Amino acid sequence: MKTLRIPLIFALLFSMTACNQNKNEQNNNTDVNDEEITMASNESAFKFGTWITSSKKKSNENYTKEFKRYKAGGIDEILINTGTDPKELERLVPIAKAEGLNVHAWIMAVNRPGDKEALKHPEWYQVSREGKSCFDTRPYVGYYQWLCPTREESRNHILGLVEGLAKVEGIESVHLDYIRFPDIFLPIGLLPKYNLIQDVELPEYDFCYCDVCVSEFEKIHHKNPKESKNTAIDMEWKNFRLNAIKALVDDAYKIVHNNNKRLTAAVFPYPEMADHMVRQRWDKWDIDEVYPMIYHSFYNEEIDWIGYATKQGVTDIETENIGLNTGVFLPPFKTGEEIKKAILQAKDNGAIGVTFFDGPQLTDEYLQTIKEVKASF
Repeated sequence: MKTLRIPLIFALLFSMTACNQNKNEQNNNTDVNDEEITMASNESAFKFGTWITSSKKKSNENYTKEFKRYKAGGIDEILINTGTDPKELERLVPIAKAEGLNVHAWIMAVNRPGDKEALKHPEWYQVSREGKSCFDTRPYVGYYQWLCPTREESRNHILGLVEGLAKVEGIESVHLDYIRFPDIFLPIGLLPKYNLIQDVELPEYDFCYCDVCVSEFEKIHHKNPKESKNTAIDMEWKNFRLNAIKALVDDAYKIVHNNNKRLTAAVFPYPEMADHMVRQRWDKWDIDEVYPMIYHSFYNEEIDWIGYATKQGVTDIETENIGLNTGVFLPPFKTGEEIKKAILQAKDNGAIGVTFFDGPQLTDEYLQTIKEVKASF
């Protein structure tokens, strides 16, 4: 799930189908019948989910207990980060499905910390306007190792990982996370942690200025972004990067649909905010469902902001047949009543579901609340 993730807690930073005519044309050889999927999704009830990170050391018996607990508490689906390991996913899918849970394969896409194959290729990594590579100079935190979405080799590596997960039987979707650029602006609530003031776009957090990105941009626009006097207002350069992410998502969409799966993604709260903060314009993607991380405490907002941001996102995709699941960050909540308020804020403003970060933080009180609210719908 998700926005910039502070270590451990943010190891996340962390069913309506997008089936317009263009997507059908792009995927006319897929076995997935988009119209049937959309109809089935429209009939689906409001759903609840949670993001979890797997452990190979955890036994099947312990996972059975965990999944039973989620299901008894009203959870319908789990989004599992297996470290992009299809074998681990294959182990967990039947256990979850036996308990009545749907499974999504959660992948850290463009940010690939510790990726053994990528680390063999230092040239694959994004470069800041300051001229430093994520290979060895990481913005904000040590696990920020971002691959270039424009360079053919690095983007093919990402798409290959997507395909590996898409081939796992029984999953509902491949769920993209970190499908963006590094944060050019952090959420305001996180700035004190890094002792930062971000009133302008700072060069050490502005990506990607690698040779391939610069060269490909020059081919189109006949100018070098490194020579721009103010990159913050260079719309062509901004759109080039937005389009690099869109192209990666759209290719992933083709791959997962050709494997009879769907594509979902964890994204920033609503498209205009995502555009501004992380070069991510998810209302323009080929995508089936989005899970905006509407983490109100990150932005120093109150719980009702969850409804506001949900409505903004729903409005931006209302003509695209994309389902929106509101992502909720659990630590700032204190009571089940607050959880109930967050759920209703999401539902009343057009979400088709609510997903919680993360599973281990779902207390008995929270699960009882979810169960009761679900029964009231």
